[in-house]
Amino acid sequence: MLKRTRFLLPLRKFIFREFVPNISYSIRWLLFTIVIGLLVGSASAVFLISLDWATQFREANLYMIFFLPLGGFIIGWVYHRYGSSVVKGNNQLLEEFYNPLKIIPLRMAPLVLFGTVMTHLFGGSAGREGTAVQMGGAIADQFTKWFKLPHTDRRTIITIGVAAGFASVFGTPLAGAVFALEWLVIGRLRYEAILPAFLAAVIADHACADLWAVHHTHYSIPLVPQLDLMLLLWIIPAGICFGLAGRLFALSTHFWSGIFSRKISYPPFRPLVGGVIIAASVFLMGETKYIGLGIPTIVDAFSEDLPWYDFLIKTAKTSLTLGAGFKGGEVTPLFYVGATLGNALAEWIPLPVALLAGMGFVGVFSGATNTPLACILMGLELFGIAPGIYIALACVLAYLFSGHSGIYGSQVIGSPKHISLLGKKGRRIK
Repeated sequence: MLKRTRFLLPLRKFIFREFVPNISYSIRWLLFTIVIGLLVGSASAVFLISLDWATQFREANLYMIFFLPLGGFIIGWVYHRYGSSVVKGNNQLLEEFYNPLKIIPLRMAPLVLFGTVMTHLFGGSAGREGTAVQMGGAIADQFTKWFKLPHTDRRTIITIGVAAGFASVFGTPLAGAVFALEWLVIGRLRYEAILPAFLAAVIADHACADLWAVHHTHYSIPLVPQLDLMLLLWIIPAGICFGLAGRLFALSTHFWSGIFSRKISYPPFRPLVGGVIIAASVFLMGETKYIGLGIPTIVDAFSEDLPWYDFLIKTAKTSLTLGAGFKGGEVTPLFYVGATLGNALAEWIPLPVALLAGMGFVGVFSGATNTPLACILMGLELFGIAPGIYIALACVLAYLFSGHSGIYGSQVIGSPKHISLLGKKGRRIK
């Protein structure tokens, strides 16, 4: 009887002190993840449907580009009047992750959706990742308020929202989860959030694709040569070019943002002036391929001969659009810049044009966002395993040669310990 008691007592303590609380904790996070994934995936679906309508309407009615300055003023005024607490966008998510101060207002989600759709409707050059990430972060952070979560749990909640938003808007759940873990602190992955991030990414992707029947663009790399030493050496200059292009994109965006902030004190006038410049350039060039998402040009980059300067014009127009205060993301324009640069490099680098376009597609993204692992996974999800070595090397080289100059000004170079004390444990990128 005594031996039985000695055995049962530790077992009982284990069950009630460790096993039961862990099960309860896991169930709570599972429910959080499911609900957030469904909400964010549905929000991304509504956003993508609205964006598709705006793009089709603009292309069928090109006179809308005349009203880009007016659209910019409306976006600027709405944010100046109602969105001053959320105007920082993605950088606000980063700052709240590092130094939690207050819950991200839910208004961030509808405001950024409105601003991005308006930007595309009138002919701005922008993407969609920033919108989905901001909607995901804002929706998820409401759970912090409703359930009074501590700061450590709040970081996981924000990570879940970012993963769900990124995964659902691109249809890449693996890349979405790792992006959320990787972009928050350069050089440090948050493994404590790895399971909920992956679950949220998968759930959000299925919610967008299956519940709302929203489909994503498919890309193909039909020919992948067997890797040998000579081809390996040719990847190096390609990766360097992709990294420098990512750096140029980031520096250009920061440059225009600084110019408009310093020269124009009234915020609504910034996108108005930017809209005048962009609209004038469209009509002077007589070409609309450099505005909007530019997906048709991205697709063409995998098979057609394109002008070598496409990536430079897209960089200029997108950096001006976003720097002036229009809303949207940077990632799809980065895909455009990378794919068209890869297309141009095919003239000098003896690799198939589709392979170089695919390498640039994710390589420039890697260099501009400092997220090489997420970009490698995105390449595998979009193009398959066959070009995996080429894609991985391109992403890593681009990351290394872009420096730490990224599109997210609040991104922090991390340390292995607590990154919440920015002045002591981490530093912002330049």
